Amino acid sequence: MNRTLVVAAASVVIGILVLALKTGAWWVTGSVALLSDALESIINVAASLAALVALNISQRPADDNHQYGHHKAEYISAVLEGVLIVVAAGSILRESYYGLLDPRLPDQPYQGMLLNGIATIINAVWCVVLLRSGRKWRSPALVADGKHLMTDVVTSGGVLAGFVLVPITGWPMLDPLLAGIVALNILWTGWTLMRDSVGGLMDAAPPADVVARIRELVSLHADGALEAHDLRTRHAGRMTFVEFHLVVPGEMTVAAAHEICDRIESAFEADMEDMVITIHVEPEAEAKHKGVVVL
Repeated sequence: MNRTLVVAAASVVIGILVLALKTGAWWVTGSVALLSDALESIINVAASLAALVALNISQRPADDNHQYGHHKAEYISAVLEGVLIVVAAGSILRESYYGLLDPRLPDQPYQGMLLNGIATIINAVWCVVLLRSGRKWRSPALVADGKHLMTDVVTSGGVLAGFVLVPITGWPMLDPLLAGIVALNILWTGWTLMRDSVGGLMDAAPPADVVARIRELVSLHADGALEAHDLRTRHAGRMTFVEFHLVVPGEMTVAAAHEICDRIESAFEADMEDMVITIHVEPEAEAKHKGVVVL
């Protein structure tokens, strides 16, 4: 099984374990904040399942109907996760509202804190794994799952803070109030996640450092050509698509021009993973005297 699929499958299992712990914490305390935390964990499990399905689809090879592959399925999963985060925040705000109408001190706070604390530690560790793996393997679905999990860690941190403060202050309204504040933070996370994912669906360019490295590789390995212009790049899941026009001397043979293209493609393959390169060769008369200068 592909490494990203293994991580995504593990995320589902961990999500179910955390959900069980948080449900137990709510069961023994009756806390509105812990109920909201458990509700968000249900969303986490659903989001992890969506990420697993999207990653499985994205691994499929290109076919007649999807000739550029299925890589963008990961972005669809990330958008869905953003929507689910917003839904989770809405459910937490609802529970917070009813908790403010009828505030009460939680039962057995220390048992609840212990169960919720264990779940939070598991989530925090797995969140780091997802974010590092997603960024290393350029997987939008794993990164989105990691960011989603980070909101759960923040939620749990707010809940635990409330459990410490409520007995000290004797103010039961602090429990639902903290749940509402955490929900607003989650809303912001959901919005940023959807914004970034839509950028991928709209063929946003890779980060500036990646584009700079692409230009550098073309410049260093296009010896024999005159220039490269009309360079365009885009991300699609873990894949980066690069295309440009390569200007060569008019008298150069097709075989010689092809050799330059092979050299450039080999340099990309050795330096950067998951690249699809399209090079359009043009004669000297088509030079624009701008773009990438060949060293």
